[in-house]
Amino acid sequence: MEDITVDVKDWRLNCRAAAIIIHNNKVLLHRNTKDTYYALLGGRVKFGENSADAVKREIKEELGKDIEITGYISTIENFFELKNKKYHEIMFIHKAEFINDDDKKIETTLKNIEGNKEKQIQYEWISLEDLDDKIIMPQVIKQVLKDNIFPVHKINNDFNPTNLIC
Repeated sequence: MEDITVDVKDWRLNCRAAAIIIHNNKVLLHRNTKDTYYALLGGRVKFGENSADAVKREIKEELGKDIEITGYISTIENFFELKNKKYHEIMFIHKAEFINDDDKKIETTLKNIEGNKEKQIQYEWISLEDLDDKIIMPQVIKQVLKDNIFPVHKINNDFNPTNLIC
């Protein structure tokens, strides 16, 4: 199946799904070790796939771990520009937990298990109290986590090229 990514003139439409996993007042985020910002775990939804199944698949591919969806957190319309392309991204964010009891106890940095291009991606537990000290994309994620009111629909209109979700 192909990702739901559609190019129209100088715009790209992406459909993404992400998970928020919280343990011991820390949220699991990922980042490329070459970058200064963090993002939620997840990836693009494929045609014919719902967002909950997409995020389960993405985390299985990236970490080799199974999750269960325990709730719905947010829909974010994310607008940004990268490499002279304007993006309109629709992201569905689910609350999730690891299924395996041993995985639920992990508090160390995790590495991506996919191929070569993902080798630089690592997954870190960030304290909810330290979110203001971190760059998280899209930026509205911080407010969603702080407000702790779900579900919520947010629009992030930031045409800053660094506003990229990986």
